[in-house]
Amino acid sequence: MNDDFSRVGGAPVPVLRLGDVLLVTLQGDLYDGAAEQLRQDIVESIARSRVTGVVIDISGVEIVDSFLGRVLAEIAANARLLAAQTVVAGMRPAVALTLVELGLTLPGLRTALSTEVALELLGRTDAATADGPRRERR
Repeated sequence: MNDDFSRVGGAPVPVLRLGDVLLVTLQGDLYDGAAEQLRQDIVESIARSRVTGVVIDISGVEIVDSFLGRVLAEIAANARLLAAQTVVAGMRPAVALTLVELGLTLPGLRTALSTEVALELLGRTDAATADGPRRERR
């Protein structure tokens, strides 16, 4: 497992490599400059490590504004050009409502309720439990 770090608000944001997937866990709110730096760091990590998937866990983020929504969509678009898929995991209901109210559709982004389900969507079957893969409840 390789670890890279992006500096967001002075604190490092780990960009972890799990096989052919990058896992990024965001904690707290991101401001414009930090979100842009994170975008650049993730895209460079994709190119350098040649992964096929990116999971961005935003369960620790309480506020997503239009800029951060656009940055997430840009990460997905850049990843797609580099032959990787992006899944955003752990979106809070308030964040989803805000994104819809802002009219942001986030093209190219898949979503999952948890990081475990996001890894399953990307074909990481070892993220499943011993009983077999878990399915999202609807």
